[in-house]
Amino acid sequence: MARIAPAEKPNEKSQKMLDDVKKNLGKVPNIFQTFAHSPAVLEFYLNGSGALKNTAISAPLREQIALTVAGVNQCDYCASAHTAIGKGQKLDDAALADALKGKASDTKEQAALSFAKKLVESQGRVTDADLSAVTKAGYSEAEALEIVAVVAFNIFTNYFNHVADTDVDFPPVSTGANAKAA
Repeated sequence: MARIAPAEKPNEKSQKMLDDVKKNLGKVPNIFQTFAHSPAVLEFYLNGSGALKNTAISAPLREQIALTVAGVNQCDYCASAHTAIGKGQKLDDAALADALKGKASDTKEQAALSFAKKLVESQGRVTDADLSAVTKAGYSEAEALEIVAVVAFNIFTNYFNHVADTDVDFPPVSTGANAKAA
């Protein structure tokens, strides 16, 4: 059960944003309904999500990065949500499961996921060699910075879900967090 339940009666500003979410997604996932306790938090998420769509990082790769971050941070809600979204981006089950472990079959994608994983594990303090590896794999410096933005944005949702203990309302995917905590 969630520690912070979804907002039952969001204020007018949050409700308008939730109405737009429902129009775009066909439903309002629990995370959005929980964001709605604070219109600023919901707006932050929506604006950030919209901005990331303008990066050179493809939508499928953004989902793979989101899964890698969820795996490192052991966020089952995000693992579940981004697996479902990734399927919509035509990623197959193997690619989705691999991304959760920071793995990809494509060399260039692997460099991005390795960089993303290093960012999380080192709290952003990557080495010159880490940055060089991602740029040598074919990503520009701008794209490396966009990977940082995608990672940071997903850390926000991971931490949000850890605090709220958001009830998973997607087909469940486990990061193994519960098994490790036992």
